[in-house]
Amino acid sequence: MDREPEELQFLGLFGIYKEAYKVILSSKKIFSQITLVLTFPLSFIFLAHLYISDILFSKITQGEEALEYTRVHSRLYNRITSQISSEIAILWLFKAVYFVFLLILSLLSTAAIVYTIACLYTAKEVTFKRVMSVVPKVWKRLIITFLWNFLIMFGYNFAAIAVLVMFAAFLGHQAFVFVLVFIIILYLIGFVYINVVWQLASVVSVLEDMYGIQAMKKSKALIKGKMMVAIAVYLKLHLFIVGVELVFQRAVFSTRGGSLGLLNKLSYGVVFTSLLGLLILYAFVIQTVIYFVCKSYHHESIDKSCLSDHLECYRGDYVPLKSNDLQLEQYYA
Repeated sequence: MDREPEELQFLGLFGIYKEAYKVILSSKKIFSQITLVLTFPLSFIFLAHLYISDILFSKITQGEEALEYTRVHSRLYNRITSQISSEIAILWLFKAVYFVFLLILSLLSTAAIVYTIACLYTAKEVTFKRVMSVVPKVWKRLIITFLWNFLIMFGYNFAAIAVLVMFAAFLGHQAFVFVLVFIIILYLIGFVYINVVWQLASVVSVLEDMYGIQAMKKSKALIKGKMMVAIAVYLKLHLFIVGVELVFQRAVFSTRGGSLGLLNKLSYGVVFTSLLGLLILYAFVIQTVIYFVCKSYHHESIDKSCLSDHLECYRGDYVPLKSNDLQLEQYYA
């Protein structure tokens, strides 16, 4: 980032997009390597999950339809029931494995991109080999922050369900429908807010001496004043990702069977994996740029020389970047 730290606070929605684009262009080689090794596999796993899940779910649906025309407790009925149970178990096992790999690649991508941008921010030479040697050490901090976010989301969902059940028990049908719509709107607002805070907390976990719940608290404080921009960025990027997902499903799931169908699927797979991989890279870079924008907005300037010294510590055992070592200064216009 070639802007002065105090200038970043004035960046709006499109300014953040432009700054993230400039960051990627400034070091195309390192970001291309990160994309090939991390974000492309991440997008491939995501799209493969959609395709395989559709196949497994279709088999389960076909089995359930076959049961409707089969005599109950007959040998064929029991065989179909057993097959459906096996396919459901395979589907859940597949989703569990998918989630683990998705989480690992997501956090590794976050660590690699945030560390790379921190090196660029301090004008420090960075290589792909060095980035990949640092990533596993930073990843441990990110997983703790993720687990705290998971606990928060679990409690949030539990509370939402409890409130929903309570209103369902005491309200009539018409009143409950109205309340249900209201609760869903409030739930979605809270859901987006928690995830925006978590994404910024992931950057905090890499660049500051805090992780887990402390990183979430720091993120919550940083995001004040830039909340609408951060939410707008989050929603737009996820709308693009959902759009890619829907087009992929429509294109791939509609080409069934035959050699031509297989060729089409492979072609679509390459195109959409590449598109989604680049979009994921851009999203992670934007996530980091928002961190620097929020720091600037709250008049917290990171001394580049001190940050550079601490980045050197990544070459050996992991030494977190302490807030006082980063020399957070207050400057006011």
